[in-house]
Amino acid sequence: MALHKPYLDVPGTTVFDAEQSRLGYHLNQFCMSLMKAENRARFKADERAYLDAWPMTEEQKQGVLSRDLNRCIAQGGNIYFLAKIGATDGKSFQQMAGSMTGMTETEYREMMISGGRSVEGNRVVGEDGSAQAHRQPQGSSPGVGWN
Repeated sequence: MALHKPYLDVPGTTVFDAEQSRLGYHLNQFCMSLMKAENRARFKADERAYLDAWPMTEEQKQGVLSRDLNRCIAQGGNIYFLAKIGATDGKSFQQMAGSMTGMTETEYREMMISGGRSVEGNRVVGEDGSAQAHRQPQGSSPGVGWN
């Protein structure tokens, strides 16, 4: 029996729940492996080979390779784990967050300093938009990588 999840209507947010945790387990474990210098070196030397050593889905691997954090989150990635990829690439969290919104690091920083993202355009499921497009039948929207 499926659980009723009213929180899936949170506009612009993917809630990291037990389902997302199960979906992203190997993706998040891969990210945690990047805490060790020798693993970061192996990953940077041949990203595809390193990813292929993990039982991740091809969609998850492509999300990592393209540095599309929105795609990774849709596939169960947790931003706190995904931050290890950015750190491996020498990127700040602001650069990573900006990439998720289609903004530059400067644009993202200015938006946050000025009070955060506008609620304009945010919708809940059924209100002319989708708060959780990747968890609904219509599919997901592509993210923007930082490469």
